[in-house]
Amino acid sequence: MHPPHPDIDPQCSLDTRDEKEWEISPLAIVGGCGHVGLPLALAFAAQGHSVDLLDTSPERVALVNSGRMPFHEEDAEPLLAESIRTGRIQATMDPAVLEDAAAIIVTIGTPVDEYLDPSVGEFDRALIQLLRQVRPGQLLILRSTVFPGMTDRLARQLEQMGRSDVDLAYCPERIVQGKSLLELKQLPQLVAGASPRAARRAAALFRIICPKVLFLRPIEAELAKLFCNAWRYINFAIANQFYVMAQHFEADFHVIYHALREDYPRMQSLARPGFAAGPCLLKDTMQLGAFNHGSFVLGQAAMMINEGLPYLVVQDIKRGYPLAEMTVGILGMAFKPDSDDPRSSLSYKLRKILLLECKHVLCTDPYVPDPELTPLAEVLDRADLLIVGTPHTCYRDLQCRQPIIDITGLIKGASGVALAPRENYSGR
Repeated sequence: MHPPHPDIDPQCSLDTRDEKEWEISPLAIVGGCGHVGLPLALAFAAQGHSVDLLDTSPERVALVNSGRMPFHEEDAEPLLAESIRTGRIQATMDPAVLEDAAAIIVTIGTPVDEYLDPSVGEFDRALIQLLRQVRPGQLLILRSTVFPGMTDRLARQLEQMGRSDVDLAYCPERIVQGKSLLELKQLPQLVAGASPRAARRAAALFRIICPKVLFLRPIEAELAKLFCNAWRYINFAIANQFYVMAQHFEADFHVIYHALREDYPRMQSLARPGFAAGPCLLKDTMQLGAFNHGSFVLGQAAMMINEGLPYLVVQDIKRGYPLAEMTVGILGMAFKPDSDDPRSSLSYKLRKILLLECKHVLCTDPYVPDPELTPLAEVLDRADLLIVGTPHTCYRDLQCRQPIIDITGLIKGASGVALAPRENYSGR
């Protein structure tokens, strides 16, 4: 077993001398107006610290500086308005703000290319400019997902540049989007430093907003973040595979689901079926496979199940309804319930499939700011059939005249798939 560092006890606490020696404010967050950076900034601002947000989007910078959130985050808007009013938070596109920061937190991750392999070159280009701007004594923290080995690699680059005077750490984010302010107060923070000093400094910083820190080596922290998202993605895939099997035998999956979980603790972690997507789960699962030399059988199987679910749903519906004669409405385009984030949402893949099968396809979502979406009332008026793409809570008691397909089990009386015979459809 490898300790995080020879002189770091995982249960250690920093003494007063350490905390006085290291500056905390001001902080700078690169990618600071995004889903990871902005809630983190609000958490530090709530504790009285100043945070500069560096971002490349002029629209988001302007929105944040006006005190408005560019996306939905529970309880964030009042805190942002107050933080802007007091000057604890400011957003900018000027990288000069990095010069005065005691610590710089980077929230840009490693993207994947068209082959679902990590795009290391793109990450390097984003970091190389940053490395030219950091000054001696600063703490540089990588926050978002990175390909395993990136932290140690970046530490070597700093050393080759003669910048070993910068303390480098990796402190991954493991927050459920939309609940960041709550979970930052509740969840332990994983801390991995390229050196013992960097680990201790990063721990001192995150102890301001988190209940505890857990020390790991950089490779362990990087894998922990990927393991977390891959485990969730596989869990969704298991539920989706069970759902497809139940449908094949004309069994009601949701009856089985509730029976399995009632008063049976070992099945409480079974997810509901549905479109498992978003900006992280698939990407991080594929990164883990690439890191393991292209071999991650469970992860690759999960991708086939989850990404293939929209096709299977449409094929099931075709057996019950003449889609070519119908207008179909999709309810919900965000990648998860009660969110305004459509990134990598499988509702859009469902739309593409239906466009090849249906007379018309209408899409609606109460939260997603997409000008091409149709108001719910119009969808309910025009559609012959409805499909729940994202199970927003507001759809739970939806009253509609047409059949509704809901594989998530959110809407009472909805069908998992279209098992009704074709003659039951009366076209307009």
